[in-house]
Amino acid sequence: MTTLTFVPSQYLLLPDAPGIAGLRFRNFQGVSDLPGMLETINATRVPDQEERSDTLADITNNYSHLTNCDPYRDVLIVEIDDQIKAYSRVTWWVEEATGNHIYQSFGFVHPEFRRQGLGRAILHHNQRLLRETAGLAKGNEPPDTPRFFEAFATNFETGSQALLESEGYVPVRWGYKMVRANLEDIPDLPLPAGLEVRPAQPQQYRQIWDASQEAFRDHWGYAEPQEEDYQGWLTHKEFQPDLWQVAWDGNQIAGMILNYIDYGENETYHRKRGWTEGISVRRPWRRRGLARAMLARSMKMHRDLGMTETALGVDADNPNGARQLYESMGYRTVRVFTTYRKPMD
Repeated sequence: MTTLTFVPSQYLLLPDAPGIAGLRFRNFQGVSDLPGMLETINATRVPDQEERSDTLADITNNYSHLTNCDPYRDVLIVEIDDQIKAYSRVTWWVEEATGNHIYQSFGFVHPEFRRQGLGRAILHHNQRLLRETAGLAKGNEPPDTPRFFEAFATNFETGSQALLESEGYVPVRWGYKMVRANLEDIPDLPLPAGLEVRPAQPQQYRQIWDASQEAFRDHWGYAEPQEEDYQGWLTHKEFQPDLWQVAWDGNQIAGMILNYIDYGENETYHRKRGWTEGISVRRPWRRRGLARAMLARSMKMHRDLGMTETALGVDADNPNGARQLYESMGYRTVRVFTTYRKPMD
């Protein structure tokens, strides 16, 4: 667990910083920075058409369970007239199953200070920091390890897309947010013979986590999780075991849907949406209609709980045809997420 204590300010010099009055950069100081960071996130929701309802408890939980990130080194705080107006964070040395080492960065810039060179200066800082980190890691890596910078943008973040592409990043993968706009005419689909759905018990949480990770190992970009990832999962607001559909074959987990409801988001956007997320089927039980049957059960469950729509995220090139499955069950794409990469020289 990351201990978020107070660290005195250390102001930083960014060589290509824009000439904005009152602008200065510093390191992360601990929990005292989180409210200002949250305000910056919330300020970006409307211009980026991003549906989110982050709370201080959410961001505190996230920063208490970081992996491959030291926030006091890897978070950049941007102040203008002593108020946080932007920030960024990098994550280092994520090793994919392919052997690629991925160095990620992301950030938020208050809309009032966009299009002035601030995002570019932050990106350059993050790249310098990640190159330094990669240099320190070289002694622990095989020779000629492929290393890539990675960043993300949605189809509504046109400024971020233009910035990344102008800096040599190229789109390498796409994901979709999909919504089923009503919960009518849900088909009756029985589970495959010999399988049953049982309520998740606390002593089974680790087994469920491990089975989910195993099922996703053949997906693009998969990286082996760390213990802190598991601990963060247990305390995340989306961890709602009472809503899960976990299918068992005797004492073996065959597949699951880790459903949840984001009540804060529903209140913010005046809707009743349930999430049919974490959909996975382990290899021995694939191609038998299990995912489809669990999805129908999940949608009916959300309907019975008073929800009027369901949503999920999917990799565009999922190797098991997931997108086509979801479309056949009434889901439609509402947002596109693009993963960008750039070789680290």
